[in-house]
Amino acid sequence: MGAFPNTQPLFVSLAQQLRDRIAAGEWSRGERLPPEATLAATHAVGINTVRRAVGMLVDDGVVVRRQGSGTYVSARWAGTSPVIGVIVPSHSYYFPTVVEGITEVARAAGVTLRIVSSEYDDALEIRRIRELLAAGCSGLLITPTLHLTDPTARLDLLRALPIPVVLMERMPTDSPPDDGLSAVCTDVVAGGYAAVRHLARQGRRRIGFLGRRDTATADAALRGYRRAIDGLTLVDLPDAVVRRDSWDEAALADYAHRARSAGLDGVVCLGDREATALLPHLRRAGLSLPDDLALVAFDDEEAADAPLPLTAVSPPKREIGRLAASTLLRMLGRGGDRTPVRMLLQPVVRERASSARAQPRVLQPLA
Repeated sequence: MGAFPNTQPLFVSLAQQLRDRIAAGEWSRGERLPPEATLAATHAVGINTVRRAVGMLVDDGVVVRRQGSGTYVSARWAGTSPVIGVIVPSHSYYFPTVVEGITEVARAAGVTLRIVSSEYDDALEIRRIRELLAAGCSGLLITPTLHLTDPTARLDLLRALPIPVVLMERMPTDSPPDDGLSAVCTDVVAGGYAAVRHLARQGRRRIGFLGRRDTATADAALRGYRRAIDGLTLVDLPDAVVRRDSWDEAALADYAHRARSAGLDGVVCLGDREATALLPHLRRAGLSLPDDLALVAFDDEEAADAPLPLTAVSPPKREIGRLAASTLLRMLGRGGDRTPVRMLLQPVVRERASSARAQPRVLQPLA
């Protein structure tokens, strides 16, 4: 048979090949597959690889095992793969890695994806949802624009959809304890806390915060920062906490002078682009990094490519996609387990030149 791709485990590739053979009609519904030993010899793999591949097909409802008899194509299998809709706010920043995680799981399960972007446009997001429903999608993975619209109305709309929905990187707030929406998200509060703790471990005591007000993670990152300032008994500097809808050159220059006059020795910056733009202004204000002041960015999209590589809080983007897709596939699987799931994944701090002279290393997640 065909060669296996070297980018995924053998059993995943074998499962897809067997699925394709079933879809092509090589074995019809109710027909028994060849014995595992025969499949192993045909595909030049070990018996354990065959068992794991067949196990994936069992989990997906493609085949059924009958003790003492063999493995049969499920009588319920329709022969076509489900279609999952994916709506993310951007095709270019942050979310491509999330989509990679989704794609990895979907490919292994033989699922077709329809991936579209809302472009952070509330009205376009509504159209995208309608288009995916009209296209016959069986389930929806979505990062909704909750910070740009009435979040209650948008969440109510998603709850009312006739297909299962899993939110990504957006956790419903102020919802009832028995809310049925599932969500897989980065723990942004933990990320803000970890950024401050990273600086505090280096002896930094006067730490400011520069951020945006109009992003979905803005409030949570600030909460994490404030919890760390209080919990680690650092100097509370309200005037060093500044948030704006956007940061132009004049505002960045003002913050750099504020940092110098306040004697800051650390800054947490949301996000990468703002931190990169702040660098020349800090130098013009007479501050040397990381000797006088250490800087930690948030998102880790462009931090490593900054003129001075930036230490950054790095969300587990690929794993967010993997877990969200796996959760939705469980809902779509045989039996349709719709048990709501809420997952918070902790980010790590990737240390670079903006906060330490040491070689880059990945700090452990928060305990």
